[in-house]
Amino acid sequence: MDTLLKVENLQVEFRTRRGAALVLNGVDFELHAGETLCVVGESGCGKSMTALALLGLISMPPGRVKEGRILFQGEDLLKASQARLREVRGNRISMIFQEPMTSLNPVFTVGDQIAESLRLHRGLDKQAARDSAIDMLRQVGIPAPERRVDEYPHQLSGGMRQRVMIAIALACQPDVLIADEPTTALDVTVQAQIFDLLRALQRDKGTAIVLITHDMGAVAEMADRVIVMYAGRVIEQGTTDQVIGDPQHPYTRGLIACLPELGSSQLGARVELQEIAGVVPSIWELGSGCAFRERCPHAHDRCDQLPPLFSAHGSRHAAACWLLEAPAALEVSAA
Repeated sequence: MDTLLKVENLQVEFRTRRGAALVLNGVDFELHAGETLCVVGESGCGKSMTALALLGLISMPPGRVKEGRILFQGEDLLKASQARLREVRGNRISMIFQEPMTSLNPVFTVGDQIAESLRLHRGLDKQAARDSAIDMLRQVGIPAPERRVDEYPHQLSGGMRQRVMIAIALACQPDVLIADEPTTALDVTVQAQIFDLLRALQRDKGTAIVLITHDMGAVAEMADRVIVMYAGRVIEQGTTDQVIGDPQHPYTRGLIACLPELGSSQLGARVELQEIAGVVPSIWELGSGCAFRERCPHAHDRCDQLPPLFSAHGSRHAAACWLLEAPAALEVSAA
């Protein structure tokens, strides 16, 4: 498959009063044409920061990309000028932000906000941009688009606002769509509609999708491949069948066990709803060992001393865990 986007050793740090905080530490992944790559993990794991880095949206200062490469069709975006980045953003690479009510401008109609990117990147005149905006609203399933095009964000429901965000992101037919928690705070019916919409648009336009989520159920439904992040690092990566069907890292197993349906199917029996004890550690509390060690039921002395290597073990997909040298330690008995 054609590689559209390749991220190599991405490191992002922020300057604080306590010193430099490394919030992304050696992130690597590839995105292929027409596929959906899910980036999964709890809040604070670095998912959204990765997306902002891809688009050059990290505030500098206090943040900066310390090291790495972001190759979009062979071009390193970290070396691109601001003018070049503005050409790419919203045109070749678009993003659906997490909260549409704070991402949409309340003083402009939704039609004007869709038309803006079309006029900027496609050079359309005012009428042509308005006609295209109406067509985009129709494509994302908003009823009566000729009327809705002149409405303001506060006049729309949460599901409709999210559809407007998708319309803005897809207006210029980007090669890559980054969707940051696109169904947060939406009810399950609207969530299903949004996922159906993304799949249909991907099928019709061939857009590659980076879906950022904390919901392993969404991963099972949407993803072709999955990367699991924790404390700014990628700790597991593989196809959806590999990660969901044969999770290697205790953290990934914990995420799956939090969902009764997935947990039951993987463990071979009906299980009670579980949780991962504790919270994602502060950057200042990571220490020199495995970042997950304080929450891991299988941690041992080596986990306190060195960060685990990210590598494949035998025929299995890649993960970063010292316990993979002793796979029996990861066995979970059915409840």
